[in-house]
Amino acid sequence: MFNDLKELLAQKDKSILFVGIGNLLKMDDGVGVYISREIKNIANRSALTVEISIENYIGKINTLNPDILVLIDCVDLKSAAGTFKLLRLSEIQDITFNTHNISLKRISEFFKMPVFILGIQPEKIEFGENISYLVRNIADKIIEQINS
Repeated sequence: MFNDLKELLAQKDKSILFVGIGNLLKMDDGVGVYISREIKNIANRSALTVEISIENYIGKINTLNPDILVLIDCVDLKSAAGTFKLLRLSEIQDITFNTHNISLKRISEFFKMPVFILGIQPEKIEFGENISYLVRNIADKIIEQINS
């Protein structure tokens, strides 16, 4: 299940910036923020939480200049809730949820480094502050993998 993420994390000579995107008031849409807040800044890994306004952090991300940028967000993968995939930009269409001002594919054009999307299938994105059990469970496993 973690094969692609494991491969990415195995690149010890590359700095990786994980960016948490999402709306904490729309249940599972907050999963990217939940994950980014729990990532420990260790060795070659760091995290930044941008919530719903990644466009306001373009300059900061480019100044940090990581070797690899991973945007963490809920994405409709047409899969069971809690399913996640590490996607290259070529693997996604111009997807946007109504909680974002700009699509992830479009925002990636502002970065010099390779950009990946760690997409997590939501169960619910209606108003509410709690992440669903299935999505939180997989988020905790992703956090553990990144922090190990």
